[in-house]
Amino acid sequence: MDAWTEFDDEHGLQFEIVAEGGSGYVRKKVLRAALEGEQRIWAAREPQRASLTAENYTFLERGLGPEGLAAVAITPRRKDVLLVEGAIFVEPDQGDLRRIEGTLSKAPSFWTRRVEIVRRYERIAGVRVPVSIESVASVLIAGRSTFKMTYQYETINGQHVGDPRPQQSGGVTH
Repeated sequence: MDAWTEFDDEHGLQFEIVAEGGSGYVRKKVLRAALEGEQRIWAAREPQRASLTAENYTFLERGLGPEGLAAVAITPRRKDVLLVEGAIFVEPDQGDLRRIEGTLSKAPSFWTRRVEIVRRYERIAGVRVPVSIESVASVLIAGRSTFKMTYQYETINGQHVGDPRPQQSGGVTH
């Protein structure tokens, strides 16, 4: 599934599905549901509940990790499907967030048990933005389920930054 998304403070997150293929069940129950869930989170102003702040997490420095990035263990202060127990990896000099890895602190549903995630970030036009999210979940009856979403950007804060194109492998494009 390829989707164009747009976000602004007035209208929140809007999306348009521009290409679809594969299982109709997966498109409806997983991919479209993920977009609709993200839309609801932004509409309810819930991203603040997941912010990397002392209100949401405790932090413990772990030294240098993979790729020479500083590793910091993060432990949620409460169980919440928006919070991750694991680690963040930042540029050691600037403190710029590059990756979050771990497990969701609360299972999103009875059917979906342990969910492992990796979120990657980059700076584009001076703004830190997500570039990919990968997850592996243990789903009751269905077993192991994997999900990957990549982001491509046309504009950020009104500045043209690229010309996104649908990828051959599918996935959701933001």
